[in-house]
Amino acid sequence: MSKKRVALLGATGSIGTSTLEVLRLHRERFELFAISFHSNVEKASKIVDEFHPEYVVSTSNKKLEFENQLFGIEGLKTVAHEADIVVVATGGIVGVFPTIEALKAGKRVALANKETLVSFGNIVKDVLRNSNGEIIPVDSEHSAIFQLLDGRRKEVKNIYITASGGPFRAKPVEELQKVRPEDALKHPTWSMGQKITIDSATMINKGLEIIEAYHLFDVSPERIKVVVHPQSIIHGMVELVDGAFIAHLSTPDMKIPIQYALTYPERLSSPAKTFNPFEISQLIFEKPDFEKFPGLKLAYDVLNEGREYPAIFNAANEEAVFMFLRGRIKFTEIPEIIRRVLENNPGFDPETLDGLLEADQWARQEAKRQAERLT
Repeated sequence: MSKKRVALLGATGSIGTSTLEVLRLHRERFELFAISFHSNVEKASKIVDEFHPEYVVSTSNKKLEFENQLFGIEGLKTVAHEADIVVVATGGIVGVFPTIEALKAGKRVALANKETLVSFGNIVKDVLRNSNGEIIPVDSEHSAIFQLLDGRRKEVKNIYITASGGPFRAKPVEELQKVRPEDALKHPTWSMGQKITIDSATMINKGLEIIEAYHLFDVSPERIKVVVHPQSIIHGMVELVDGAFIAHLSTPDMKIPIQYALTYPERLSSPAKTFNPFEISQLIFEKPDFEKFPGLKLAYDVLNEGREYPAIFNAANEEAVFMFLRGRIKFTEIPEIIRRVLENNPGFDPETLDGLLEADQWARQEAKRQAERLT
């Protein structure tokens, strides 16, 4: 069996780190063909020393002591075109470019970058329909739904995406005004990067996943439900037309969905800890609190609105999160800034990549303007 060549884009992040653990376990099946990094030169150098990839892509002006080094979007597209499997775990909207390139080349995209489908879902789906490529979701919730839907799409009534509830699930809404960045970064079950951890605290992360699920599974927005499940053992559920539910359970470990995206449709032994049902005394399910987490309601609104609104929602949120982390705005002002940006949308062309990129850039600047008005 020839080894599959893997391009790991975003190799120095949390998803990249977990992917490397999977590759270490299955060296007989996979070869790390290429990596990309942004600014963590030290970590990228260690990966190169261990795995000896053929290419390294820098998405910044950082350089390594490496012969085959590429840069920027063109570098990402080059390795995406040549690899067999492309793990898109980059941060931000840059992930759309290697995703489209890989799909056009008929490759598998193991998609861990939310922005690709949230901001550019219709365009990516058009490319997918007209190519021999495939998208296998890496997000634990979408991986769960992907597996549960296999062979039973016509039997499905609703899909349920689970949410941990983040660090403020039980915190009174009036106390959220005082939340500091260090408080919001204490996630109860997952170890993730700063931006996604803040998104989990606001539950906007779940809003982004609703939009992703819409594009991945062709399910109407009203059939995509969110249920708060603080144990993070059940990652997704499907309600069938006869009233039965089926669920996907595992330990909260990203190595499981990452490996499945690489090996699909096969299943192999995993480096993750096996779920032990005897260690769990109960599984809790709660309705999401839209008053406490208004960003979740905004996500449903922009999905129903369509057009360029999801791209604006994503960009405004990203800028607001960064401003919160830098202490420029309050935690509760994150969804308020997003709402104001959405209301001021002047209109952009949602049918082209350039139009959506323009909407993204406008939303970032508008988020900064709105933040100044709040202070």
